[in-house]
Amino acid sequence: MRRAILLSENIEAFVKYIIKHQEGNIVPEKSMAFQLKLFVEEYKFSVIASELKRINQFDWDENYSLYLIDLLRKGLAPIAEYIERNYSELFLFSAKLHTLVKLSESFETGI
Repeated sequence: MRRAILLSENIEAFVKYIIKHQEGNIVPEKSMAFQLKLFVEEYKFSVIASELKRINQFDWDENYSLYLIDLLRKGLAPIAEYIERNYSELFLFSAKLHTLVKLSESFETGI
């Protein structure tokens, strides 16, 4: 339950981080940051985060949580590949992405 809430908070932080840097001057290629924003919107990361937080607020719902985490992992794969291909411009996002990947993998192993 705590891990699911922690994961949802990290998803929300990742979405906010992308939006913040898409509007700012830190990323030299605005189109690349915009593409990340489109990935996040396409895979509905905000909805996944709010649902994870909502359903695990009081009690652990394993089936629905694992379903949402699976959806998240399907969305993280193309984002990770995109950041890896354009690492020189998007390296700022790699740390937060790594955190999300490792947190989502922790549900698979049952740690």
